[in-house]
Amino acid sequence: MRVEQTGPRTFTVEFVDEAELRAEERANLSVGGLFLRSAEPLPPFTAVTVQLQLAGNRPVAAAAQVVGAPAGGLAVQLAGSGADLVAAVLAAPPAVIATAAPADEGATEPDESAGESTTLWERLRGMTPPQKILLAPRADRVTRALLLQDSDPQVLFALLRNPRLSLDEVVRAAKSSFLSFQAVELILKTGPWVANLDVRLALIHNPKTPLPFALRILPTLPDNEVRAIAKGAATSMALKQAALRRVQGG
Repeated sequence: MRVEQTGPRTFTVEFVDEAELRAEERANLSVGGLFLRSAEPLPPFTAVTVQLQLAGNRPVAAAAQVVGAPAGGLAVQLAGSGADLVAAVLAAPPAVIATAAPADEGATEPDESAGESTTLWERLRGMTPPQKILLAPRADRVTRALLLQDSDPQVLFALLRNPRLSLDEVVRAAKSSFLSFQAVELILKTGPWVANLDVRLALIHNPKTPLPFALRILPTLPDNEVRAIAKGAATSMALKQAALRRVQGG
């Protein structure tokens, strides 16, 4: 698979043949994502265009959004169905008129029966970080429960992009020891989440929450919670002192 950046936010991905395309489908496209190897990093949520093509065929353009920048490339979430995109790439006409080569009748699809027998946990353990980042925004609840235990902060951040995430899952994410600056910022920018007291308490009691964010949360807490922080339930001396000033009316 050859990745070329053809514009500031445009990438062309060329597959040598159908077998290589199918391999990428099993790895990433089946969950609606794509890992652009060797691509320059872009900020999360950046809208990009990805053009996929088989060698010698016309490209098929797809809208996508950056969900992470793991080492070695860029993880993007594609709009629409990965299966539909693969079908469109396979159906794309040649870029130039040429005599069609005879089909290889001996070619066979890889046997995936072994993969079906593995448990979900085993499949996740076998995934690379980019694959998990691509899976997270579309994962079901059972898969999300396992991904919430992952030690990669980018996986946790990608999980917060899942539209089916429940409040109890957000609380678990806010308590995570793998919480990142970007994840805290996203939670605080999401109205229904930051309006929930349990979410705010999880953040302010998490040592991973940067102090400026914790100080922003403090005035929104009930007095009894502020008193508890002032008495020693703070993650830093600066936070404790801020809570003491509020208790004392300063």
